[in-house]
Amino acid sequence: MSSNKISFEDSLVPKVIESGNCISCGACVVSCPFSCLDYAEGKPNLIKECQICGICARVCPRYEWWLAEAENFAFGRKRKPEEKYGVCRRLLIAQAKDNKVLKVCQDGGITTALLLFALEKKIIDGAVVSGIDLKRPFYPIPKLATSSEELLKAAGTRYSCSPNILALSEVVKQKKSNVAFVGTPCQIHALRRMQMAGLKKLTRPLKFLIGLMCSESFNYEGLMKNHIQEKLGINLRNIKKINIKGKMLVTTDTEVTAIPLKEVKQYARTSCYICEDFSSELADISVGGLGLNEWTFTIIRSEKGEELISNAETAGFINTKPVEEGAFALRLLKKLTLKKKTPSTHL
Repeated sequence: MSSNKISFEDSLVPKVIESGNCISCGACVVSCPFSCLDYAEGKPNLIKECQICGICARVCPRYEWWLAEAENFAFGRKRKPEEKYGVCRRLLIAQAKDNKVLKVCQDGGITTALLLFALEKKIIDGAVVSGIDLKRPFYPIPKLATSSEELLKAAGTRYSCSPNILALSEVVKQKKSNVAFVGTPCQIHALRRMQMAGLKKLTRPLKFLIGLMCSESFNYEGLMKNHIQEKLGINLRNIKKINIKGKMLVTTDTEVTAIPLKEVKQYARTSCYICEDFSSELADISVGGLGLNEWTFTIIRSEKGEELISNAETAGFINTKPVEEGAFALRLLKKLTLKKKTPSTHL
């Protein structure tokens, strides 16, 4: 790989940042061994002279990226021709059994339920998730959650970018040895690259990766402040939940406002347009709503993902059902997967 010894200015600056391809994951910032980078305004910035170690280029999911190589690393094999949505051991729909989870979750609450199970059984001692900035309603921020209370507060989906990988610094600082990570497809790609680069200090604590299905994320200022708050007159602090089910549904205490997707597409981050991964194809477990109500579509991809699901179900934390061939959610998965792998359909 030519990025072994190349500077930040010669690699990521022209080919990722200036080209508009940076996905704001923070992998380069947290991985720099010389602390040459910081994260500001949604991108990495050089704050002192680059030492030309090449690590930033090696971990960036938008620089010299080969998916097949990462699949071999993560699963021990490449996908089969029929696995259009990535390596797959089993498909199912799942739902949390705890009412406390169901009250705050996005769809079936499977992610929160799995994290609560793993935390209670001491499989993990924390989880990297997106929390919420107390000063900006529905603005996601990276968070290391170490209690059930923190996990429940972080439940649900925010549709703006949260650079969750930055929270790995907190994992190291708190000397956590077993953590889960929840993030978008591009963030899962970055973590696999970090693992492949041998950054053990940052990646050794990662016990399993839960990937979120994602078509795109949206600019917070444009979507939340300009459109939802100013144009539609919805107080952001009154919003209880935002979901996408054919339309963007904004739920407050008193009403549900449906926003046509064509109105919110203008606020999508442009770097999302070149992403070809809808269903987090490199995660141990991938989850998404896919038009379901109160259930989560779940793809088990790795052995550790299979073990986690099985043990959580046996322990009474989740319910599962098989996915029937021809089901609407499965058809939608195939459709959205194809759409992400056909860049011209985004524009």
